[in-house]
Amino acid sequence: MSTNPSSAIFPTKPPFRKLRGFAFDPITSLDLETAEINHITYKVPWEDDLKPGPEGEYIKVIDRDPASDATYKPVDLNDPSILATDGLSPSESNPQFHQQMTYSVIMSTIKNFEKALGRKVMWSPLEKVVKNKHTYEFVDKLYVYPHALRDQNAYYSPERKALLFGYYNATPKNAGIYLPGGIVYSCLSHDIVAHETTHALLDGMYSRFMEMTHPDVAGFHEGFSDIVALLQHFTHPEIVRNQIRKVRGELNTENLLAKMAVEFGQSTGEYSSLRDAIGYSDKDGKWIRNKPSTKDYDSMLECHDRGALLVSTIFDAFLAIYENRTADLVRIGTGGTGILVPGEIHPDLVKRLADEASKVASHVLNMCVRALDYCPPVDLNYGDYLRALITADKELVEDDVHNYRIAFINAFRKRGIFPEGVSNLSVEMLCYQDLQDQADKQAFSKSNFEFLRRFKERLSYVGDRKTIFTETQNFIRGNKLKGITGLHASLFDTNGKATNPKNLENITGLVFSEQYADLGIRNSRTYRYSPSIEIHSLRIHNRTGPDGNLQNQIIMTLAQRSRVQVKEDDNGGIHFIPLKKSSANTSAMTFRGGCTLIFDLNDLTLKHAISKPIFDSCHLKEKGNRKLSLNKKRLMMQYRCNYGDLADKMNFASRRHRLSEPFAFIHKAKTDII
Repeated sequence: MSTNPSSAIFPTKPPFRKLRGFAFDPITSLDLETAEINHITYKVPWEDDLKPGPEGEYIKVIDRDPASDATYKPVDLNDPSILATDGLSPSESNPQFHQQMTYSVIMSTIKNFEKALGRKVMWSPLEKVVKNKHTYEFVDKLYVYPHALRDQNAYYSPERKALLFGYYNATPKNAGIYLPGGIVYSCLSHDIVAHETTHALLDGMYSRFMEMTHPDVAGFHEGFSDIVALLQHFTHPEIVRNQIRKVRGELNTENLLAKMAVEFGQSTGEYSSLRDAIGYSDKDGKWIRNKPSTKDYDSMLECHDRGALLVSTIFDAFLAIYENRTADLVRIGTGGTGILVPGEIHPDLVKRLADEASKVASHVLNMCVRALDYCPPVDLNYGDYLRALITADKELVEDDVHNYRIAFINAFRKRGIFPEGVSNLSVEMLCYQDLQDQADKQAFSKSNFEFLRRFKERLSYVGDRKTIFTETQNFIRGNKLKGITGLHASLFDTNGKATNPKNLENITGLVFSEQYADLGIRNSRTYRYSPSIEIHSLRIHNRTGPDGNLQNQIIMTLAQRSRVQVKEDDNGGIHFIPLKKSSANTSAMTFRGGCTLIFDLNDLTLKHAISKPIFDSCHLKEKGNRKLSLNKKRLMMQYRCNYGDLADKMNFASRRHRLSEPFAFIHKAKTDII
């Protein structure tokens, strides 16, 4: 035997950690038809320095139970006996398993986001005001409390940067469904944990998506979080095969894969799951397929219903793509008739259909997450999201051989969701177009692009999240010690004048000229006579498409706010008056505009400007007219959502949206949890 050290074989780092858990929730294990598939093994990214809790790079599980005045011992997932058995066995009574379950689902959700975005995810920073100056602190870990409250609730707390899961005594409609008084733990539901994690991930990308500027805003947070949870059902092959076999390949009928939070729904007085993407159960337990209508978008305004509308839309697109991709398999399996014979379908056909379903779900999930980079930073609506979906996918995947984009367009169209500013629903029209005006294209100077190049070079090979955050803040706000000017300073000269104010206003819909004070926009703290511009984020955007095309981009999100006094005249008319000086007037509204800018570093051009203008841009095309006024259409919508006729319909009245815990209120609003 050789004793040469160079010939020794050292173990390699494991790619993932195997941890057992529930695929859905504990009640699914009590049904003979689903018991065999509810215990699964999660494969979560391996963390070398994982501490008891678990506590890793992204999260820290803290298991204190205030209601019982108890603190539970943290699980050590590096314990040899736990490692050797793929984690603790699923258990409703073991707090350490509860910790393991939440960790497994949260890390799986993070992995799916990072796969789609192609970069590390960040939690929303901690914003502080010191000496009238805003500072942003890096949030290293999201805190997770598996037994935070004894209540029918679970929520993400933007203020505490934490996920809080409740537990409660069941009150089912039918005692045969669930044990009356039995304890239900929301942290043991895959769907609830994935849903709350998605809220936190969304907040890390767009902190303004919870400001009530449109009926779609809260609905998007709820619906998108459901979509992520539902599509993650398809990442476990054994579950998909089981359900494909049960429904004979027809996923547009009742099945477990399309249901959200079954245990919670049944234990809180519902007849079925909390939500179902394709149907619902009536009081007799009969399942009824949803029928989309072009009136849905105008009639479904309550925030939970609005979220469910988005879920059914995305899931409808998923089903259409699945049916299109499996049509040939069905023809082969039926001898060309397309009609399956009675009885169970062949196991080989089950496997092939399940493989296609999992593949489509993965593609759709990636599309949905990737589209976030193409959304405006404020005032998002479903039409904006459809355009983001189509644009993001077309730029990465030129040849849409399976008509994914058409499936999404049809699903939105069936529910009356039509984007503004388009003349038809073709893929070409829905895609955000490249800038055409030569002067607008040159609004950002060569020095601006050089600034962005330096940013990319500094961060391209950085993997530490704190370093990424710190360096990004240096480039946004400047760091004299490191010789970094800062993005705001790169947009304005030493006198506080924008280089190309007219063109920057045309592109972004934000105010860069001296007219800012007339619109109730405060001045910059950096330059006394320049408008304040909020720079929300700078993100590197590198992806390689299936055809080998490389996206080499920087995404910048900007916002601007105006303080507006609202007055009603004797005839009931509403008037918006910009406040030209700082005011403590509590009746004033904060009105925001924003823009997402996508720069292509391959050819040094601004590719897209996705804007929600703070001013009315319609008249700017009139020759010689540069008198700016606030965007009254957007102002009126925001007013209606917070103080007017839409507030009660949305179930999110004005006084509520200022609460520090908006998700706690939304999730509790209808005795719903999510």
